[in-house]
This record gives sequence, C-alpha cells and structure tokens, in this order.
Amino acid sequence: MAKAVLTITSRNYGAWALRGWLMARLAGLEFTEKVIPPDDPAMKAEMLLLAPSMLVPSLQHDGVKVWDTLAIGEYLHEIRPKAGLLPADIKARAHCRAICGEMHSGFSSLRSSLPMNIKAHFPGFKVWSRAQADIDRVLAIWRECLAASGGPFLFGKAPCMADAMYAPVVTRFATYDIPLDKACAAYSKRILDLPAMREWIAAAKREPDDIDELDAEF
Repeated sequence: MAKAVLTITSRNYGAWALRGWLMARLAGLEFTEKVIPPDDPAMKAEMLLLAPSMLVPSLQHDGVKVWDTLAIGEYLHEIRPKAGLLPADIKARAHCRAICGEMHSGFSSLRSSLPMNIKAHFPGFKVWSRAQADIDRVLAIWRECLAASGGPFLFGKAPCMADAMYAPVVTRFATYDIPLDKACAAYSKRILDLPAMREWIAAAKREPDDIDELDAEF
C-alpha cells in the first residue's frame, strides 16, 4: 500500500495545516508531506481567511482524497479507530464533535485579531472586546472538558481530535501573551510539550518565509 500524502502549507502561519497534521500524527498514520509555499496565492488567501473554501490540508490515502480538517479527522477515526481520535463513550464523543465543530465554524474575531504566528511574540498585546469574548469561550470549553474528563487532555488521558483542533489556539495564546488561569495554563503547556508539537514548532521557527499581512502590529 502506498504511503499517505498530506498536503500542508506554512508551519508558522498555517493553523488548519497544523490541525490536520497533528491529527494524522495522533492517529499513527505514516505519511509523506507535500508542502505548498505560503506565498502561493491560493494558500495566502486561505491563511488570510479570504478563500471561498479551505482545501489545505488535504490527505490522499489508499485511493481516497479528503480535505477539510474535520473530514480528515473523521476519516482518520474510521481507518484508525483504536487511536482514540474520538472518545469511546457516546456522550463524550458527541461533546467532542460539538466543540470541534465550534472551533471549525466559529471564533472569527479570534482568528482575525490574533492570527497564528509561532515565531512572533507580542507581550502585552491589546485584545479587543470581540476577540476577548472568543478567548473567554475557548477557556470555558477547556475548563469544562478538563473538569469532566479529569484531564490531562480535553477528553482524558490521551490527546484526541479536540486537542488537535484547539492546538493552534494554544500557540496563539503564547504568541499574544494571553493571561491564563492555572488549569488552562497547565493544559496549554501539555499541548506544547507533545513531541509532535515540539517537532512542528521547531520546523516553524526554521521557516524563512514571512507574510507581512499576518504579522500583527500594535
């Protein structure tokens, strides 16, 4: 069987690419990477949230091509059910899908005001009220999930699809110096300490390319 191919773009700016890549790693899928330069017009439009649809990341595996990060996660769960991308319990699984869907379709103010930029750091960054409302909602989701599951990840002892969906937000909170309570700070550290996340962040820091429109100013 041919090895899977995952198409991604910038590790520094590509929030959706990180989600799909991390899901594939958590699922234990062997894959090669096809990297589209971040200055490619289509990729730049996606990262600036101007594209009509998000086509990266995309996964080719065993004759199947699937794009859209949620669809990739569901496909990976189907082919690797023992990996635990979704919780075994039906109530927890429904909750996991709900908060993944909320991240997928919501938090537009957070995305636009605090774009992912792993290489940057903006201490004391001014967060406007709409973005703060999104931040507050993310933190409420984390606290609720951690309390219900007992942690250390959102749905228990191992990271799952929900942790992958919120991983780019963890990097945003670090970039923009967002104050976190003790539980959320500890959770953020656990995500950043995942071997796969360390690998992604190290590669992001080696990227030479910059996209001026995604470098926040204050």
